[in-house]
Amino acid sequence: MNPTRKRRLWTVALTLLAAAAAAVMITLALQANRSYLVTPSQVLAGDIPDNGRFRLGGIVKEASVRRSEGSLDVDFVITDRLEDVAVRYSGVLPDLFREGQSVITEGHLEGQRFIADEVMAKHDETYRPVELEKALIEAREKRDAEQADDKQTYDKRPNGDAVQ
Repeated sequence: MNPTRKRRLWTVALTLLAAAAAAVMITLALQANRSYLVTPSQVLAGDIPDNGRFRLGGIVKEASVRRSEGSLDVDFVITDRLEDVAVRYSGVLPDLFREGQSVITEGHLEGQRFIADEVMAKHDETYRPVELEKALIEAREKRDAEQADDKQTYDKRPNGDAVQ
């Protein structure tokens, strides 16, 4: 084989090997930093990522915020209007954080309590992450379906006729 051709072949092979190594490192780095958004209903159903870290999204339940005196610890409840999850956060809350507003927290679960490392509040009146909006719509539809099933109870008469 010609020395020039051999050198080109090695250059191409090393370039491809370097590109493959870079792609593997980028993929591993992105997987390590990935966190999933879940709702309180999914948490209580046990549908959480295996690595333990995830984002919990929902609405801060009314009258649930409790601040510890002398520290930055805050306890509150996140709800998707079907289920509730207690959250503990130690740090300064965002200015937009308040009861009845959408929030996303990132952290891990300890028993039945979510320990948040980060709290993010919505920025304007209409913003909700797409995943959170879908989850809230699903929860609302599920609740409405359950209520519709409850309304369709039948009363049986002694002759066997059903009365709605």
